[in-house]
Amino acid sequence: MLIALIQIVNLLISLVTTLVIVQFVLSLLISFNVVNTHNDFVAALWKAVNALLDPLLRPIRRLMPDTGMIDFSPLVLIVGLQILQYLLEGVWRSMYAL
Repeated sequence: MLIALIQIVNLLISLVTTLVIVQFVLSLLISFNVVNTHNDFVAALWKAVNALLDPLLRPIRRLMPDTGMIDFSPLVLIVGLQILQYLLEGVWRSMYAL
């Protein structure tokens, strides 16, 4: 049962990491005017990704110092999620060792 929960958490970590990368790429495309937020699909995708990630990124942004125009909170989130994934993998391996 615990192994299944660890696998579900790993899947969610992968999903959130993918969403962070999608948000980053989409923000670059919007910044360089490759895509426009006046397009309904782009606007809906941008709002959806931000709505999903803002609850995770907002506490990190509050803790981090202001760095100007560069937002390091997605990087901190990905690193934190990877650390959590490594810890869960260690728990999983220790369960198989028993």
